[in-house]
Amino acid sequence: MTSTPARLLIIGPQGSGKGTQGARIAEALGIPAVSTGDVFRANVKEGTELGLKVKAIIDAGDLVPDELTSEIVRDRLEQADAANGFLLDGYPRNLGQVGDLDAFLGARGEALTAVIELSVPREESISRLSLRAAEQGRADDNEESIAKRLAIYESETAPILNVYRERGVVDEIDGVGSLDEITERITAALAARGISA
Repeated sequence: MTSTPARLLIIGPQGSGKGTQGARIAEALGIPAVSTGDVFRANVKEGTELGLKVKAIIDAGDLVPDELTSEIVRDRLEQADAANGFLLDGYPRNLGQVGDLDAFLGARGEALTAVIELSVPREESISRLSLRAAEQGRADDNEESIAKRLAIYESETAPILNVYRERGVVDEIDGVGSLDEITERITAALAARGISA
């Protein structure tokens, strides 16, 4: 049981390793890692009402709108396994979603206790994504789409960090190094906030 509730957000550009690190940290703390992509896919697979809405939007090649994304995340955070904490990955991704999350958590008398910012140079993100594309044969990881996704991150997602910095909850973590080194940096930063397994 953690002394400070672990209500976490992990954020970083594509290729920063946030999915891998998020899963490691969540497992170590015994809390669910809530990745919006995973939640979308689970709802689509289970054929839920939300999943059918998401599938129609994705099939049309559109981005899932903020209201629906927020609704799906709220639904996930209301499940029993998230009662003692959670780690969000991929949400909130813009200022509108920050407002939605604040309203939801505020209604429960809660707030995020830490935001883990994985800091990775742009060139490093690009080289990691290019390597992943080659290893996994991912057509969406070409140079043009990588540059586009990084530009969206920089214009839409990076500004939410300023909001959380003003609240004093951001820990900037050097995202370059071995998996274990990066995990250790995150664990140490969280421990300094009283969040530990």
